[in-house]
Amino acid sequence: MSSHDIFLGETIGTAVLILLGGGVCAAVTLKRSKAKDAGWLAITFGWGFAVLTAAYLAGGVSGAHLNPAVTIGLAVEGGTKWSDVPLYLGSQLLGAMIGAVLVWATYYGQFQAHLTDPEIIKAQPAEEGLVDQKAAPAAGPVLGIFSTGPEIRNAVQNLITEIIATTVLVLAILTQGLNDGGNGLGTLGALITALVVVGIGLSLGGPTGYAINPVRDLGPRIVHSLLPLPNKGGSDWSYAWIPVVGPLIGGALAAYIFKLF
Repeated sequence: MSSHDIFLGETIGTAVLILLGGGVCAAVTLKRSKAKDAGWLAITFGWGFAVLTAAYLAGGVSGAHLNPAVTIGLAVEGGTKWSDVPLYLGSQLLGAMIGAVLVWATYYGQFQAHLTDPEIIKAQPAEEGLVDQKAAPAAGPVLGIFSTGPEIRNAVQNLITEIIATTVLVLAILTQGLNDGGNGLGTLGALITALVVVGIGLSLGGPTGYAINPVRDLGPRIVHSLLPLPNKGGSDWSYAWIPVVGPLIGGALAAYIFKLF
């Protein structure tokens, strides 16, 4: 694969992944959305279909890694050259940021209506338990559309959860999902991977929201911090390292397990 192929495939593929995945989160969260309160099943299947669509778009171009944990896993396993890793990771981060901006553009009116709703403005400081009403909450009311967050904030547990979930994902890709060249997802592998993502969401997603992809969390979190959203609150940067480090460890661990057995 040429550098041009990697850049285009990973940028476009990851942008579509975040557009559709972040889009389902916006649809379920925002007050003036027709899918408001559709629930966890809608989110997990929405992300699964997002992976499926993005993987088929990018699979024949870049191998559809779409995830630094997958790229690291394939580099450790030997299917991807280490010299290509920086380009993969940079393209994925760029794509994730583009996808997050597209979510905002698609739901622009809903974001404005939601964040200017008196109930949202009034409830947010109380929910965060703030004594100083001028202080920004750690996680704003729409941050969950852009990035993940734990239900119980325990760094060790949250990190372990992300490691375990990502290990499952990358092991499934290494054992069932690769194309003939061993450097990305194959046609059947894209479908298998999408179903695995749904399964992870249903079974392991409850504690942290299952980032299982560093750029899926980091790129949109950066966009959240930059977008001119009214009353958006904080971007919870104190938690942001966990959905980056955990999946990277999980991807490498899965590759070592695969090579060992």
